[in-house]
Amino acid sequence: MMNMKEILQKFIEGEISLEEAEKRLKIMQIREIEDFAKLDMCRDIRTGIPEVIYAEGKENDELVKIIIGSADKGRLMVTKLDKRKFNAIKEELTILEGFKIDYHKKAKILLIKDHEIEKEVKIGVITAGTSDIPVAEEARITAEEMGCEVLNAYDVGVAGIHRLFSHVRVMIEEDVKVLIVVAGMEGALPSVVAGLVDMPVIGVPTSVGYGVGKGGFTALFAMLQSCAPGIAVVNIDNGFGAGVFATKIAKQFKK
Repeated sequence: MMNMKEILQKFIEGEISLEEAEKRLKIMQIREIEDFAKLDMCRDIRTGIPEVIYAEGKENDELVKIIIGSADKGRLMVTKLDKRKFNAIKEELTILEGFKIDYHKKAKILLIKDHEIEKEVKIGVITAGTSDIPVAEEARITAEEMGCEVLNAYDVGVAGIHRLFSHVRVMIEEDVKVLIVVAGMEGALPSVVAGLVDMPVIGVPTSVGYGVGKGGFTALFAMLQSCAPGIAVVNIDNGFGAGVFATKIAKQFKK
């Protein structure tokens, strides 16, 4: 199937009529996979976000058909794909010749792509604890696939706050544009970081913690109630959302 640029080029060169060009553009916007999926084939053009498939709740055969149906876009990401589910479908994905298939176990992300993209801007990803790393890795990989170089500092939370400062200094020196700060427990780290830097901070609460902190709501409420200005907060465990938001902010510096 031709992409939008190819269709418009054929119209400019007189190879197809205006009506035919319009018809092809409409056809390429939505692709139906049987009766369970309607793929938005132009999302990356509209929003700058590559095709993303959410794995949870999908049967294995449905997931495989959606992936194969989306692959001709050249790049796609499958999120919340656990190791068991990946092992169940990976053999069926070998049909995708010429594509690099890269599974990240900790982040639960599968990348399928036939080309790399230029890293245009820098962002930073920081975690309070080691247990927060899976959510941070989801954010990091998402941002990298959208064109960011990512600097990371993991396990530098308030229980030993002296671990944080050298990493923040490096990120400032490297001119990162946005910081993603991932924390569970009492969720204090984004407030600390926001009090140290002049760049936007995106707080990501995680479902790491004991007792009243379990489930991530204590961390979420703490980030929303922060006295340090300049923090935006995404949903609990939403590393993907943080990666997208950080990239959209950072790329404004390139425009």
